Amino acid sequence: MNWLDWLLLGVAVLLITLVMIQESKDDVKNTFSGEKSELFKNQKQRGPELVMARVTMGMGVLFGVLALLAIIF
Repeated sequence: MNWLDWLLLGVAVLLITLVMIQESKDDVKNTFSGEKSELFKNQKQRGPELVMARVTMGMGVLFGVLALLAIIF
């Protein structure tokens, strides 16, 4: 494994951690039970939730770019 693979592994672990610590938007059991669900309702994020969502999005993009670079090199 070269340095790019190790970097990709580190970003992947960090991305998994960020996704796991975020709060859920809706109760999953209501989504699949057919009850009225507000899963796709426009929910505004504020404060730390907004920062966490943006960091997660950035890490996802970074992961994708690193994955493409790992394939090329």
